[in-house]
Amino acid sequence: MQQKDSWLLPEGIEEILPQEAAYLENLRRKLLQLFTCWGYELVIPPMIDFIDSLLTGSGHDLDLQTFKLTDQISGKTLGFRADMTPQVARMDAHHLKHEWPTRLCYVGTVLHTRGDPLEKTRSPMQIGAELYGHAGIESDVEVIRLMLDMLALSGLLDVHLDLGHVGIFRALSRQAGLDQAGESALFDVLQRKAKPELEELISDLAINEEVKAMLLKLPELNGGKDTIIKARLVLAKSDGQVKQSLTNLEAVAENLTSRFPALPISFDLAELRGYHYHTGVVFAAFVPTIGREIARGGRYDNIGAVFGRARPATGFSADLKLLVLLGKQSAQDQLIPRIFAPCLEDMGLDNSVLNEKIRDLRAQGKCVIQQLPGQVGAAKELGCTSVLELDHKNWVIRTLD
Repeated sequence: MQQKDSWLLPEGIEEILPQEAAYLENLRRKLLQLFTCWGYELVIPPMIDFIDSLLTGSGHDLDLQTFKLTDQISGKTLGFRADMTPQVARMDAHHLKHEWPTRLCYVGTVLHTRGDPLEKTRSPMQIGAELYGHAGIESDVEVIRLMLDMLALSGLLDVHLDLGHVGIFRALSRQAGLDQAGESALFDVLQRKAKPELEELISDLAINEEVKAMLLKLPELNGGKDTIIKARLVLAKSDGQVKQSLTNLEAVAENLTSRFPALPISFDLAELRGYHYHTGVVFAAFVPTIGREIARGGRYDNIGAVFGRARPATGFSADLKLLVLLGKQSAQDQLIPRIFAPCLEDMGLDNSVLNEKIRDLRAQGKCVIQQLPGQVGAAKELGCTSVLELDHKNWVIRTLD
């Protein structure tokens, strides 16, 4: 007996029906082929893993987002992956033990205990790419360029890029002599853009007045290309690490502008995406139609240290389901046209020649749906745009009106 509401799904968990699944799979293949053309090799991390591996360097936020359970064999705590970046870092550090740069890519469902406030799904399909073994801005630029190519191939237009640098906040926190608790409190206030709270918090800190002034000004350092000029003036009393971070950020922006002159680039030096494991340049892509980033990434050097091998690293990720939703209207050739083939057994005729024709078409990558004996529904009901018809002993394709 069917239970009442047995068709309901948990909040934030979606099932993907045929047409959407076709869009998604088509885009998945295209994007993985794009990554392959850039030299990024596909890896498949496990859906479930030891909790320590899943949360490496990720901090409290990812811990809250991770579903946990006890392994009946080992007795240890396991988690369903909420982010694949730590798992891919483990692959580079523990399994792929060469010294030259490693380029890896991945795609798969991740699971979150809570949905994003602006995107209610708790099961994004994460797609991304990571570059290990190179510490220069050239690798940061490469992964941003690849991200932009990914968005273009997804059919997304009018992309806007936002740049920041976690190293600036880290260096100012060190210069202020903040302990871990103080730095975490300051980070929380900055993320919430709570200016009165920021003023109150900083006024209570026993730190140098010049450093206080710089921290108070940090949320104001956002906007266009003149932001870097303004930051150099505001942060003039900062240490060399802050100034080097600004130089790196400017160099990344100039490199991208030379390659993409029409790309709108903005800066936000108080934006600390992925602060708990990012160490350098961070970036996010936006489009006007949605009020949140559609792809994000940054540098996260030394994340592999816990796995026995610290290497420079940078990368990005996005939700493939979101890319499909935003880009399918402008994408071309998403679905394979369907051809309808009759069932000759219904007519008592020999099916062998027709079957051979159907095999040939399918081998060419064509979609052929053959009628079943006694079925309801003809070509148009099955979504077919053409039919196989017999013309002087030859089976030919005729487009439906």
